[in-house]
Amino acid sequence: MWTSLLSTSSSTFLPSPSPSPSTHSFPPPPQPRRRLFRRVAVVASIPDPAEGRKAEYTPWLIAGLGNPGSKYHGTRHNVGFEMIDRISGEEGIVMNTIQSKALIGIGSIGEVPIMLVKPQSYMNYSGESVGPLAAYYQVPLRHILLIYDEMSLPNGVMRLQPKGGHGHHNGVKSVMEHLDGSRNFPRLCIGIGNPPGTMDMRAFLLQKFSSEEREQINSALDQGLEAVRTLVLKGFNASIDRFNLVQKYKHHKV
Repeated sequence: MWTSLLSTSSSTFLPSPSPSPSTHSFPPPPQPRRRLFRRVAVVASIPDPAEGRKAEYTPWLIAGLGNPGSKYHGTRHNVGFEMIDRISGEEGIVMNTIQSKALIGIGSIGEVPIMLVKPQSYMNYSGESVGPLAAYYQVPLRHILLIYDEMSLPNGVMRLQPKGGHGHHNGVKSVMEHLDGSRNFPRLCIGIGNPPGTMDMRAFLLQKFSSEEREQINSALDQGLEAVRTLVLKGFNASIDRFNLVQKYKHHKV
């Protein structure tokens, strides 16, 4: 399990690590006296309780995209940050460490270790945080969950996929570039709808939600939290399929 030795009363600042060479063990932590994680093993099955051994799980890196600063709080382009905040609050994970240009928090969902990540280098450079963190801690692509806003989905509608393209989303594009161009990592897309009429797209993205839209987003964040828990604990299974189906039609009136 990833183990955090960080104080919850003050922020800890760690230097940005350079990607480690391709090995099968964790590289040394940025500061030897502040070890963030220890190496975890992937097990194919749960050990026999009679043997007295605890199961160990592959960690997840869960990154929400957004822009730092109070002026962007609550805007459409920052719903990825809001999802991370919701997970952090519900799972009791303190976000108090800066590493690789990101605000991070260490904790778990059930017995599964997770790292929550909010890049602080602005949306278009999100990969500068996600890529180095994933490389340094050797998180496999299948366990990197990216959460971001999606204009092609109606407001409050979500989609959870095991892989995909960038869809002209600059934040996702940056992350893919820093993951060696790979598209094979999970993503939770949160719909924000399209700009009305001839409204400028940038202005739309940096606009706050209306009261009705905010209710839809808050409901979506609750549903997204349960979807993330299911994914981390059980992987892509029938429950995720049902989640996507319900999301697709949840605004359709019969």
